[in-house]
Amino acid sequence: NTSGSSSSHLGLDCCDNPFALYTSLGQIWTSAMAPIIDPKLGFMFESNYKPVIDLTDIEDEFVRQLACALPLLIVGILSLFFVCYLRFSLRGKKVGKDIGKPKLDYLAAKVKTGSKAFLREEYKYLTVYVLVWAIICLALFTAKPMAKDSSSKATDGVRSAFCLIIGAFMSGLSGYIGMTVATDGNVRTTVACAAGSLNDGLKVAFKAGAAMGFGVVGLAALGLSFLLIVMKPNRTQGQAIQYTHSFGFGASSIALFARVAGGIYTKAADVGADLVGKVEAGIDEDDPHNPAVIADNVGDNVGDVAGMGADLFESYIGSIIGAATLGGNHPHLLAVPMWLAAGGLISSFVGFFFVSTKEKGDGWNTNLTALMFALEKGMYIANVLFLIFAAVIMILLFGPGSETGWKMFACVLIGLISGMAIGKGTEFFTSFDYGPTISIKDRARTGPATVIIQGMGVGMVSTILPTLILVGCIVACNALVGQYGIAIAAVGMLGTLAVSLSTDAYGPVADNAGGLAEMAGLGPEVRAKTDSLDALGNTTAAMGKGFAVGSAVLTALSLLAAFKTEVTHSNPNMKFDISDPILLAGTLLGAMLPFFFAALTMMSVGKAAAEMIQEVRRQFREITNAKGTTLLQAIQHVTAHGSISDDDDVEPDSDRCVMISTRSSVKEMIAPGLYAVFTPLIAGFLVSARMLMGLLAGCIGSAAMMAIMMGNAGGAWDNSKKLCEKLKLKKTEQGKACVVGDTVGDPFKDTSGPSLDILLKLMAMVSLLIAPLLDGNDDWEYWYIGLIILVLCIIASLVLMYLKILTWQDPLGAVGDSSKGDSSNEAPTTSVVPTTPPGVKEAWAGAKDPAVTVS
Repeated sequence: NTSGSSSSHLGLDCCDNPFALYTSLGQIWTSAMAPIIDPKLGFMFESNYKPVIDLTDIEDEFVRQLACALPLLIVGILSLFFVCYLRFSLRGKKVGKDIGKPKLDYLAAKVKTGSKAFLREEYKYLTVYVLVWAIICLALFTAKPMAKDSSSKATDGVRSAFCLIIGAFMSGLSGYIGMTVATDGNVRTTVACAAGSLNDGLKVAFKAGAAMGFGVVGLAALGLSFLLIVMKPNRTQGQAIQYTHSFGFGASSIALFARVAGGIYTKAADVGADLVGKVEAGIDEDDPHNPAVIADNVGDNVGDVAGMGADLFESYIGSIIGAATLGGNHPHLLAVPMWLAAGGLISSFVGFFFVSTKEKGDGWNTNLTALMFALEKGMYIANVLFLIFAAVIMILLFGPGSETGWKMFACVLIGLISGMAIGKGTEFFTSFDYGPTISIKDRARTGPATVIIQGMGVGMVSTILPTLILVGCIVACNALVGQYGIAIAAVGMLGTLAVSLSTDAYGPVADNAGGLAEMAGLGPEVRAKTDSLDALGNTTAAMGKGFAVGSAVLTALSLLAAFKTEVTHSNPNMKFDISDPILLAGTLLGAMLPFFFAALTMMSVGKAAAEMIQEVRRQFREITNAKGTTLLQAIQHVTAHGSISDDDDVEPDSDRCVMISTRSSVKEMIAPGLYAVFTPLIAGFLVSARMLMGLLAGCIGSAAMMAIMMGNAGGAWDNSKKLCEKLKLKKTEQGKACVVGDTVGDPFKDTSGPSLDILLKLMAMVSLLIAPLLDGNDDWEYWYIGLIILVLCIIASLVLMYLKILTWQDPLGAVGDSSKGDSSNEAPTTSVVPTTPPGVKEAWAGAKDPAVTVS
């Protein structure tokens, strides 16, 4: 119908039910009304849409794609210049020597040195990993090019390998920038709190976090837009986008290893410092006599800064790649996510300058709601400005009267609101101002067992709210603009990532600042300010984890839809029915994977923590000063008298603890990364794309629930411990029970939970990467390739078992057995509970002062 009546639209307004388009498209398809977008997405543009800027009028395809990508490229470069400004500004702030506290600089240097040493060791292994996959991509896409109709298709392998290397490099660089700036910012935050106001400390810490936020988004924007431009010659828009799948895979791989290794590192140190230092020895969390405290502070940087940065780098580019892939060859549908991302980055610039507070900083008595608003107002301003930019972009690309354009704007709005709502829901379940966390503190009266039971229950219940929010977002966006709408919602949720990530990265900086203040022996008024910043950082970190899960789910769904599009080019009628046995089998396999993945990371933390606990106990009884005083005796003296002279004090060997965490984390990251990449390859090649689709669907549902549960349970356990500190219950049996709960929650919220976010995105990105190789394949057609990959996976597993990386054996079992017959050996591994456990007194039996007791 080409008349001027209302029925002439091929858009969502053509019928009451937008999904009726699926059945009616064949009847209304005419050459006069050629579709602008693949009908698989569930919508089509109005036939008479009138954009203000019509990119289809640009005849040169390269210039057209340049117009889509150039705004994001320019803003990405500006973002990196802004990071340079932030870093130079931060370097100009006072350090310890400027206020007569050179010990602060010494301690900060140890944290920075340990962080860099870890990243060097990790990146050494990852370089080999990336090069291997680059060679594989080179071979695969040279043998079976994506651009089958191009005269220069022989370069497809080179293009894919180049994009993979760039993605991995950018992801690793984002984490390195964030970590180096954070380690520069921690001591300057401490000095700002000591020499100035709480607002001074907040601004310095937030400036360090902002360098991380804008660095991650700037590198992502630069890398993605640059590749879309340079991959365009001799290729269609859709083919150029396909090469960015390799870029996403490279970034996802680095993100997974950074999150897993960083999480294992930080929690091994944290568990060792907490159980031996706080529970057994009764010293404060950041007491300088605790050998693991430097490793703990290093872990905050490599796990919560470098790991988190690589994680959200992956989400950011994944959401744009998913939307761009679904957009096919229409320039406006490529311009939408690219221009939205550029608008969000500009909005974040503005929001950054609105972060400040007038609170004085009174430790636990600080008004956290008012302090939280100091950070949130920057995000609120950025979000409002982003929505204005989004409305302008839709008018420019679709016209002010386009119903489809305004429905896309609604998807952006829904995604943005959903992200904020998930963050607020996370705050309710993890903040000690609300009932869930208070209930855990109350259960601590009856011991650590009931603390763990209640925390698990809180974590499970906490899945309800974010699940309902995500379901509502998905259903609403699908009804508005189909699968493309879901992808745009993910872009909207991550639009102002630069400023929201800045508030998240601020937390570890504030945490380190408090630790440095305590280790350097600064006054209580300084510690009150750093405690205020730290309390705020705990809340932003918990909200950030909830936000990361929500964005990961929407990103993975958009990548899943893109995968479906890419594997059905040759057979548009391929069915993905949940009752199909092959697809259902894949769903069951995918639902199992997050449990297996979480188990690997949890047990890795346990093994690494066991070594750390053993080392801390050894140092307590064996490290001495020139007078022969042991570290444990020095602790006892400080506990009894409140201080100790420099001549009588004993300094622990923190470098050895840093080495233990580094070695363990790098070794333990191998197995999770291996299975995360191999599993989708085996399912796709051994069976078919349908089984891989089921695998992804099952993994998304299962991983999302587990990540929410583990993150919120861990956050609630952590804040129940802090609530005990606020109520002066820290050294009571109730407080120690909460410490045990927090120890269980540490790998939940900082290792396994965050790693699951990356698992579901990485598997989706791997699937999207190999989609051109699976397109048009029948079931079992390339089973021999899948079998080869399966055999390689089995061989790798056997090697890991031989190296004792995959093992049920206690890493300290031999030590524990031998110590039964020889008291001179190191202490056996013990199960630590708030009362003195069997073996702990024996572990410290070498202490020279018989008056030293453990309680």
